[in-house]
Amino acid sequence: MAGDRDAPWRRQAPVPDLHERLRAELGRIDEQLRALLDAMDRLQGLLDAVVAISRETELPAVLHRIVTTAMDLVGARYGALGVLDEAGDHLEQFIVAGLSEQERLDLAEIGFPRGLGVLGHLIRHPEPLRLDSILAHPSSAGFPPGHPRLGSLLGVAISVRGEIYGDLYLSERADSRPFDVHDENVVVALAGAAGIAIENVRLFERVRLGAEQFQRLLLPTLPDLAPFTAAAIYRPAAEPSPVGGDWYDAIPLPGNVVAVVIGDVVGHDLHAAASMASTRNMLRGLLYERSGPPGAILAQLDRTLEAITDNPVTTTTLARLEPAGPEWLLNWSTAGHVPPLLLVPGRRAEYLYAEPGLPLGVDSGQPRPDHVRLVPPESTVVFFTDGLLEHPARSIEESLDELTALATTYADLPLEDFVQALADHHPSDGHDDMAVLALRTPCTPGEPPLGSAVEDSR
Repeated sequence: MAGDRDAPWRRQAPVPDLHERLRAELGRIDEQLRALLDAMDRLQGLLDAVVAISRETELPAVLHRIVTTAMDLVGARYGALGVLDEAGDHLEQFIVAGLSEQERLDLAEIGFPRGLGVLGHLIRHPEPLRLDSILAHPSSAGFPPGHPRLGSLLGVAISVRGEIYGDLYLSERADSRPFDVHDENVVVALAGAAGIAIENVRLFERVRLGAEQFQRLLLPTLPDLAPFTAAAIYRPAAEPSPVGGDWYDAIPLPGNVVAVVIGDVVGHDLHAAASMASTRNMLRGLLYERSGPPGAILAQLDRTLEAITDNPVTTTTLARLEPAGPEWLLNWSTAGHVPPLLLVPGRRAEYLYAEPGLPLGVDSGQPRPDHVRLVPPESTVVFFTDGLLEHPARSIEESLDELTALATTYADLPLEDFVQALADHHPSDGHDDMAVLALRTPCTPGEPPLGSAVEDSR
């Protein structure tokens, strides 16, 4: 019986204790894996947020995107971004998200915060701030009437080029828990990326403004075209881009005759802008030197450009408008350009469809056809570039129809307001720059001038 003491079953560890240790270890591993997955999700969410913010090209859109992505990352119900004034003492702009329509109405008469109370504390002390209770903070000044009663707060400063740009505020986690250190770390990281995005957008805006100013310097000032009334407008592309090649011009000629041109050089760079300027200047010289039809002048322009320049392909329309008894005679030639639009009082707008011809820079040996049309008094001829039409979601025919309806609707406006309306409500998606030049005939060819030329380069 003594040998029973050495039996194998006496040397085995109790099975229940081993199972308990295994369960505990597996539980610990499970918690670590969950924490790791949570950290990976947060990191992926942060990366996605940074990418989303960096895609924006307008400052208001960037600021709003910063607020909403921060709210998504930490599950906050409310978010705001306060932009500091130049002195850095007060808020001059306040972007909010998460408010219901009723909450917005309740706050409509109060105006946005200027940086007092806890918000002012964060301005004076731009370190991350986590509060379980806003009202318990020594700097708290309470909430104005109609303001949501907020409890928790996570505030983080946003710096741009080493200077505090503003503060990001988040309040009320959706799960009602207070903000934790992980929330703080994620929002601090987002604020760093937000500062870079803000600086990039401001740089884009400076570049775009410089390009627009340069483009407008290349465009002519419309002269007095009496007895005609004229108005022109240029709009740059919505996306940040270098200068474009759209241009317009109008030249008064002897005998109550006016020559008008609209054109578009292929490309968006300094070469396109320089080509546009050289083409416009050459055409001006030819118009003063020659008195032939537009087709012959465009043919000579094409040969000249081919001989002495390396200009890219260019589309253009050149037209002459001159007296013809009680009406006016429109004579035009097109080099691959969209057709002009004619508006006669009491009629629907119509396009002057005709043989378009080849763009300049394709084959200078091809003939340039001319087209003629009698234009009644008080009619408007509209010349424009394809930036007014092109939209990836619709066909060019659909855009042309929409522009026809638009022009018909605004046909009775003063010419300056008319071109403004076309530029404001155009059917394109704004990805390309656009130019519009409208010319209106007087009541009769012998009448005194009705007005002067007007242009708008906004």
